[in-house]
Amino acid sequence: MMIRYNDLKKINDAYEPELSEAVTRAVRSGWYIRGNEDARFEEAFAGYCGCSHCIGTGNGLDALSIIMHAYRELGVMEEGNEVIVPANTFIATILAIMHAGLKPVLCEPSASSYNIDATKIEQFITERTRAIMPVHLYGQTAEMEHINAIAKKHSLKVIEDAAQAHGATYNGIRVGSLGDAAGFSFYPGKNLGAVGDGGAITTNDRELAEVARAIANYGSHKRYVNRYMGFNSRLDELQAAVLGVKLPYLDSDNGRRRNIARRYITEIDNPHVTLPQVEDYSRHVFHIFALMSQYREKLQEHLKTEGIETLIHYPIPPHRQEALRQFCHLSLPITEQIHREELSLPCNPAMSEEEVTRVIEAVNSFRP
Repeated sequence: MMIRYNDLKKINDAYEPELSEAVTRAVRSGWYIRGNEDARFEEAFAGYCGCSHCIGTGNGLDALSIIMHAYRELGVMEEGNEVIVPANTFIATILAIMHAGLKPVLCEPSASSYNIDATKIEQFITERTRAIMPVHLYGQTAEMEHINAIAKKHSLKVIEDAAQAHGATYNGIRVGSLGDAAGFSFYPGKNLGAVGDGGAITTNDRELAEVARAIANYGSHKRYVNRYMGFNSRLDELQAAVLGVKLPYLDSDNGRRRNIARRYITEIDNPHVTLPQVEDYSRHVFHIFALMSQYREKLQEHLKTEGIETLIHYPIPPHRQEALRQFCHLSLPITEQIHREELSLPCNPAMSEEEVTRVIEAVNSFRP
């Protein structure tokens, strides 16, 4: 049988009957937006991340974008200000900056961690720079101590894109509380996934939280009173109920991902692939197990014939996308190599040990 990359039905079956009971409770409540399920989840997720505030949003892109808009409303940023961001991120990170009328400045990643290269950040800081937006790519935390030191030195905000890193830690502190604010996605395939779109903002900044919550609700802090030009972006009750069921299992689910990743890193032995470099497994929750190969397409086809589904995250770098053609002149060789060679192996809590063994054996048997 085919080993699916992410068998969402199988993954969600593990939470039954709690999952169906929670959905039924939410449906029968008769209240579907900004009700008790949302309030409970926001409080629980804020506590989990070690933050004072959590604001549910419609998706992860909105979470990041609303943070940027809130900072503009607070006078921290203005149109044309710059935000330094890793060049090899998913396009949503960059879109969030641009949707707020700000300018993304693309910084190359580290060739070993695939996260933003903190040693290169300062060369991009100008009088227009207002923030750094590190992305905990693939589920591994960025070098936050170094990044926060740079931000403090230059009076910059640090906004985490934590869409792929629910539960990851840095020096014992969970993502979501490692900067001034963070944006999460609860897309169904995430480590903490809903059964539709969803997202959240976390922060310890009360003023930012109040403005962000209003912006997410049509710019309204009080019904029919609109202070800001806002959005309609709220975490609905059904998704909040689902996430509330799953949150208590997140650490154990991440532990299972780490165990699979350890086996991959320990047992895959093929000179035609490069495995992730992981020094501290607590910093990585393996939302994506990304290996690199200059023979990616041949490897992917080989694994398909062996009954193993894989994905590519992501085939086209942001600066080569038509939507971002103003950046196409940039030379970003590390970013381009990552996007040219990355291949994602199945790595999720629903996998059996036998399936993990099959993946290992299939990768080891590959010859270009």
